Amino acid sequence: MRKIMIFGLSAGMLSACGMETGEENNGTVNNVDNGAEGDGEINIIADSLQSPWSMQRNNNEWLLTERDGSLVAIEDGDVTDQSLQINEEVVQQAESGLLGFVLHPDFESNQQAYIYHTYETSEGLSNRVIQVVRDGNEWIEEEELLSGIPGAPTHNGGRLAIFEDELYVTTGDAEEPEWSQDVDNLAGKILKMNLDGTYADDMPMEDSYVWSYGHRNPQGLAWIEDGTMYSSEHGQTALDEINLIEPGENYGWPNYEGDETSEDTVAPVIHSGDDTWAPSGLTAHENDLYMAGLRGEAVYHFDSDIEELETFVEDFGRIRDVYVDDDKLYILTNNTDGRGNPDDTDDKLLEVELE
Repeated sequence: MRKIMIFGLSAGMLSACGMETGEENNGTVNNVDNGAEGDGEINIIADSLQSPWSMQRNNNEWLLTERDGSLVAIEDGDVTDQSLQINEEVVQQAESGLLGFVLHPDFESNQQAYIYHTYETSEGLSNRVIQVVRDGNEWIEEEELLSGIPGAPTHNGGRLAIFEDELYVTTGDAEEPEWSQDVDNLAGKILKMNLDGTYADDMPMEDSYVWSYGHRNPQGLAWIEDGTMYSSEHGQTALDEINLIEPGENYGWPNYEGDETSEDTVAPVIHSGDDTWAPSGLTAHENDLYMAGLRGEAVYHFDSDIEELETFVEDFGRIRDVYVDDDKLYILTNNTDGRGNPDDTDDKLLEVELE
């Protein structure tokens, strides 16, 4: 059992929608506002995590995936390693591994959840979506919902989210950009299915899980109050994106990036221009979006009404995931992923109150 520290950090670590990121703005970033520093306190819920990727909350307990294949629970000051009993071994290479995790809407009664992870096949790396059930500290695979999602050391997507009792999955282009334009290939897509893995009734393509396509490496999904769906996506070199997702639409990769578009493709609602956010997790509070930034080393706030982006939290290094519960935002750092500069207590789960 791992022990954690819980304490508060003073104002200055929280940028109330406005502290500069410290990276040069070349004037091409769409609607990014770097304003004045604000006040606030950030609490550390847990530390000493190892490359965490996704988080869920069940009452007072936090459940997190770590990319090397570990699943951990955090409650009452303790981090407890969970046992993951699944039919394919988690393979962690570069950005692959144990990624997306989401609880079933009826988790308290059925103890079911969903996992996205990388595994090895005779043809190389692939990803799959499975349903697991909890028994004490053990999580046991019940059913494989979808396998053979193209994988690679990088560009695996990996985010899982549930909205209105349907499961959404982001997949990356698996280092093969042209696959994103092939609607018969599951790479570079946002997928949707029923919670039992069957096709949803309203899919834009017959007998297909593809909800949208033309994506490079989307890693965030969120819905604002009116049900509008957004995704955050890594660009190739800068030109990171927030996209408003509509069923059956083509978001352009690899043929179009940034403001470039055509009659058959959809441009992002905002992109980073020559700057880099390296966006991962995405969450919503009313009509506001909060986005994790890895390379940007910040949490960004996006106002969907005026389509402007600003820095909300920084000074904790790389941010992998964000989660809203009531009026609090929870933040998962990712400094131990091989690309950050971890301190002795990284990685951390943080809490900040939203205004």
